[in-house]
Amino acid sequence: MPQVRPRGGKEDLGNSLRKAFHEIRELIVHGRLAPGSWIVEADLARRLAMSRTPVRSALHLLQREGYVLEHTNVRKSRMVVAPLTKEDAGELYSIVGHVEGLAGRGTAILPRQRRLEIGNELKSLNRQLRAILQDKMPVAGAIFDTDRNFHRIIVESGAGPRLRALHSSIEPQAERYWRLYASSILNDLHLSVAEHEEIIDAVLAGDPDRVEHALQTNWKNGCIRLATVIEIFGERGSW
Repeated sequence: MPQVRPRGGKEDLGNSLRKAFHEIRELIVHGRLAPGSWIVEADLARRLAMSRTPVRSALHLLQREGYVLEHTNVRKSRMVVAPLTKEDAGELYSIVGHVEGLAGRGTAILPRQRRLEIGNELKSLNRQLRAILQDKMPVAGAIFDTDRNFHRIIVESGAGPRLRALHSSIEPQAERYWRLYASSILNDLHLSVAEHEEIIDAVLAGDPDRVEHALQTNWKNGCIRLATVIEIFGERGSW
């Protein structure tokens, strides 16, 4: 979230705005505010037990980050939860892939001992993914959390503060797609696990170009797999 600097030292208002931003974003990311649904500011304020002022400000911040869109006609304007489309997914996954690729370059040039430690952490998480996939009824939430931790280790170890801030602002938007299409994406998750192996090998080899390419490939292929699912089940909130 962009840093909020309350005017006149109004710290309480700033805290309320931050709280509203994160809570509304969570509702959107987890699909509790469905893609394409109208946002009624007063109803949302009651739902969050907040006044309308921080909710209104939070919605404008969420609009700036792409979670919310404004529909305007001759009479009035209304906020709507951003739909999930193939075009948006393509742009979003490309951005995340490039951001993580840059972070991966930083990870690849760390001292060898540190790379070995990171490699062992990544191997452990990938083993967890493989074990979950072998379960007859894999839990989507567990898979998502493990996969996210895999990527976050690379970002946190190789990115500077600006790159980490950019990643933390864009990652939840990709999470929206994963959560709403999770049950259909799971069938191809073994492909992502195999792509993770290439990322791990590249990190251990200390090859920045290879790490960057492997991370971008993982996100690019993930987008292709997602696009196939969207073609089958349709876009969300765009009708």
